Amino acid sequence: MAEPTHLHRLLTVSFSEALERIPEALKGKGFGVLTSIDVAATLKAKIGVDFPSYTILGACNPTMAHRALSIDPTIGVFLPCNIIVRQVQGGVEVRAVDPLESIGNRDNLKEVAKQVRGMLEEVIASV
Repeated sequence: MAEPTHLHRLLTVSFSEALERIPEALKGKGFGVLTSIDVAATLKAKIGVDFPSYTILGACNPTMAHRALSIDPTIGVFLPCNIIVRQVQGGVEVRAVDPLESIGNRDNLKEVAKQVRGMLEEVIASV
């Protein structure tokens, strides 16, 4: 199976600055951050492994989530929209899975997924 298409950008700012910018950019598109998982801290605490800075943000736009869930209640397994922020050589990568890839063959959700994809593209471009 081919790797899914991703929305991504390499930032040349500090990791902490990227983590500050992203929620603000999301807010501008009607998203809120429901969860924030510090993967590096969790791996250190649970299994004693050092890992580069890596955070998973669970973002939700309530209006779009309601539209998608009203069309297909099972789409909730793909919510919220996860965005990763990770330290890489040369900067900080911001990446999200393409909602059009997530919906698979659910043609009834294609329009909602296109809108969410466009919103996430704008968020990532603006940080």
